[in-house]
Amino acid sequence: MWKLATTLALTVIALPATASEEIADQYPASALYSKPVEVIPHVWSAIGATAPPTYENSGHNNNLSFIVTSDGVVVVNGGAAYVLAKALHDEIKVLTDQPVKLVIDENGQGHAMLGNSYWSEQGVPILAHVDAAHEFEERAHNILEHMKRYNRDKAEGTFIALPTETFEDPRVIEMGDFTIEVMHLGPSHGPGDTQVWLPKQSLVIAGDMAFHERMLPIFEDTIVYDWIETWETGFEKLGATYVIPGHGHPTNMDQVRRYTRDYLVHLRTVVGAHLENGGDLAEAYYVDQSAYTNLDTFEELATRNAGRVYEQMEFE
Repeated sequence: MWKLATTLALTVIALPATASEEIADQYPASALYSKPVEVIPHVWSAIGATAPPTYENSGHNNNLSFIVTSDGVVVVNGGAAYVLAKALHDEIKVLTDQPVKLVIDENGQGHAMLGNSYWSEQGVPILAHVDAAHEFEERAHNILEHMKRYNRDKAEGTFIALPTETFEDPRVIEMGDFTIEVMHLGPSHGPGDTQVWLPKQSLVIAGDMAFHERMLPIFEDTIVYDWIETWETGFEKLGATYVIPGHGHPTNMDQVRRYTRDYLVHLRTVVGAHLENGGDLAEAYYVDQSAYTNLDTFEELATRNAGRVYEQMEFE
């Protein structure tokens, strides 16, 4: 029965995106942007803002998820600051007496790893892909200083805490009735992007492999061709019924495919046509992305994304 109810809820969520950067903090009683919701039984997520990190949202602009088993809790994402990790833990302690036994960082970005400072003080092991751990270690000082600038007093207590464990091959964790597969399916949004797959529940905590309510950003080291290949050869083959993306509400594969894989294919198609017609970089910024104007952060990212795809394809 819960499967039917959850499917109906996710169908509603999968309607045209309604998230807005102008929506005020949804949980004023907490540093968290929103109160955790139970996506399916025993799997919870505190959904972050779809806006960039700000003082108002305390840097909570990604999803902080956790799995409650009969043998402990697994948290996915350390959070963008000590205060956010503590706020998430406070919510967990209201829901269960089970201790947090593992934190998994989805990538090497600040909103995944800066909250490790809190979890390290609790003595909780912290797991990340080796590439994500290396990325954070290389950039940690600058990441922390950036967070301090926007978070000001809310940055108090946050320090650099590296993952205590790394993986390269998939890690399978049996905890209570859950089989939890921690994997890096291949190159996508950034180094060491990690997915957490629950095969019995057909749910994937996708991290930044998948976007749908906000426009995905293409970084300097994001290779779009490789992301599409990883999607088609790995992520799509999971056949997940439920998807908790890195940003935005839980949804389904159709929705994230439309706004991630299909968007990346669209960009390569229109930029490729532009190149064939002799177009230059200045004009490439304005290739047609009108089908995606409904996405939050479109104004901030669309032209930048097009330019980076042009630079990648120019000498293919």
